[in-house]
Amino acid sequence: MKLDLLFIAAHPDDVELCCGGTILKHIQLGKTVAIIDLTRGELGTRGTAQTRDTEATNAAKILGISIRENLGFRDGFFVNDEYHRIKIIEKIRQYTPQIVVTNAYQDRHPDHGRAADLVFDACFLAGLPKIETHNQNGEQQAYRPSLLLSMIQDNYIKPDILIDITAYQAKKMEAIRAYETQFFLATADVNEQQTYISKPDFLEAIIARSREFGKPIGATYAEGFLCKKLLGVDSLFDLK
Repeated sequence: MKLDLLFIAAHPDDVELCCGGTILKHIQLGKTVAIIDLTRGELGTRGTAQTRDTEATNAAKILGISIRENLGFRDGFFVNDEYHRIKIIEKIRQYTPQIVVTNAYQDRHPDHGRAADLVFDACFLAGLPKIETHNQNGEQQAYRPSLLLSMIQDNYIKPDILIDITAYQAKKMEAIRAYETQFFLATADVNEQQTYISKPDFLEAIIARSREFGKPIGATYAEGFLCKKLLGVDSLFDLK
């Protein structure tokens, strides 16, 4: 299956937090969208790998994405080496996405920056014919996405691109709340161990960030992305 957009991120919930509105918007525009989670988030303080699997499946249904896969890399310990690059190259060549979106270049969680480096390297290497990969259909053809973007996560970074997600903000928050063990729920056990992301103010900050990104483009809510290359448009009227 050929994809228009492929989101590759370190943990289940990374994409929902940063790109959920963008996913919903592009599906509404008729684009095919998928998520590949690199790990099962098994080192998370709350919940288990199994509960995260269920939560990721539930969030995918809310978003309406075509495909969600998990590569099963070790949470906290995956590295940017040949083995991990090849696994991602295989997926890029399988789905031939036009655009790939991955984690932030820099963030408080070390997995995020490392995932960004890994995906950046894999996207480039996927276009080299002398790197041979295979799937059930035989040898894969070299393929490189035309655009690679990074999401913005906990650290504040000025975005290169802003996407208006006003019509999709509520659904985005619904997808985030599918991760019931990770984020604040009024019905949660108050005696359960709390974390940086389980407190009410974390989700409030996610909403505030969307409002902050929306303001420069005259939108109520927006999501921001980074790009390492110069971007071009066909017409000045494509900009706002």
